[in-house]
Amino acid sequence: MSNAIQNRYDFVLFFDVKDGNPNGDPDAGNLPRIDPETGHGLVTDVCIKRKVRNYVQLAKGEKKDFDIYVKEKAVLGRAHVKAFQELGIKLGEAFTDSITKEVYEWLEENGTPPGISIEAVEVDEENSTFSITVAADADKKEINGWLKEAKPPKEIKATISKALKGAKPRRPTGDEVQQGRAKMCQDYYDIRTFGGVLSLSSAPNCGQVRGPVQFTFARSIGQIVPLEHSITRMAVATEAEAEKQQGDNRTMGRKFTVPYALYRCHGFISAPLANQTGFSEDDLALLWEAISNMFEHDHSAARGQMAARRLIVFKHESNMGNAPSHKLFDMVRAEPKQPGEVIRDFSQYIITVPTQEEMPQGVTVIEKL
Repeated sequence: MSNAIQNRYDFVLFFDVKDGNPNGDPDAGNLPRIDPETGHGLVTDVCIKRKVRNYVQLAKGEKKDFDIYVKEKAVLGRAHVKAFQELGIKLGEAFTDSITKEVYEWLEENGTPPGISIEAVEVDEENSTFSITVAADADKKEINGWLKEAKPPKEIKATISKALKGAKPRRPTGDEVQQGRAKMCQDYYDIRTFGGVLSLSSAPNCGQVRGPVQFTFARSIGQIVPLEHSITRMAVATEAEAEKQQGDNRTMGRKFTVPYALYRCHGFISAPLANQTGFSEDDLALLWEAISNMFEHDHSAARGQMAARRLIVFKHESNMGNAPSHKLFDMVRAEPKQPGEVIRDFSQYIITVPTQEEMPQGVTVIEKL
């Protein structure tokens, strides 16, 4: 793609949090993520990408070529179907049929053939409905081969065979998969930026995309001390709770915060991969804008005060790069002004950035923030 970026970039992002939870861990009761061996705070790359996506979605809405693929409440398969329809590629027809609870339980325990999925929907506390779906791009030969190899009970085989007879699947050709991949890169900013696995079993296959932009986990400069706070809501949710409390109507809860922490994240932008997805100079400018402003539109009671503090970019003259990224990152240092002092503000840190004279040949240092 002719407008794709032609330079490699590496960058260092510093951001901080004050009296907030930058990235809760759902496996630890939503406590701030932490390295248990060093005590340093962590923020995942997925969390940072989510904030970039959210900013682009706010800034561009659903503007052509800037839609977001992975967004809240999205049904990903719909984007695949839309792409194939706009390309004029014929799609197969999925087929759904009801099944018994016994068939559902057997398939859930033993697995389903490729291209077939099962679902249980709760009707009420005592009843549920069960269904089997043959995907629009399922391969009937592959499913029949699975039946011969797995040798399931007669009832299971009959159920799958019946669903196959009602389905009219069609698997895209290799060329059609590549067309779908290119269309998804063109339409969705986050796909051509971060890449994605677009080979869903429930939707037309669009292959896989290696994104040119990648982030590391962010790690705090110093150790963090997560704090736990008790909070009170002056109301209850149900009449039963009100009766139990005899009108006092209070609900207790917990909230976790980090008093203060400065986090450091590294990023990489590959020009060769950008050429494959069409990641352009305009996309790059939007990325810098999103990184610089993503916390401004992500405020909440849980996150406290968060801000992007410094963004140091290393631009390489060549598309393959002129220096190893780790050596460039080592030239950027963050240190407390007073070692051993309890830190509660960004002003207590010194960020050292190399001058252009110190840079390797072919690399330019740019301070975006």
